[in-house]
Amino acid sequence: MILPSKFLPADRSLVFIGGEALVAIKDGPRSVSEVWEGVRARRKAAGKTLAFDWFTLALTYLFATGMVELRDGLLAVAGPDEQ
Repeated sequence: MILPSKFLPADRSLVFIGGEALVAIKDGPRSVSEVWEGVRARRKAAGKTLAFDWFTLALTYLFATGMVELRDGLLAVAGPDEQ
């Protein structure tokens, strides 16, 4: 589930989905809805689907590993504040 395996394609793993979410917020903080719409649109263009529960599991994984954080209610890549 977290990593791809013999029975779980890479694009269904939480690491891969988390990477897609990180791409969506690399240019600056975004709302969860904006990130979801971006990931969903990219997947739709590639002919793939993604359920919202898998997306939220990927965000939970990113929070648990310290990759993302909330800044003023927006998702941001974890690191020093850009002030």
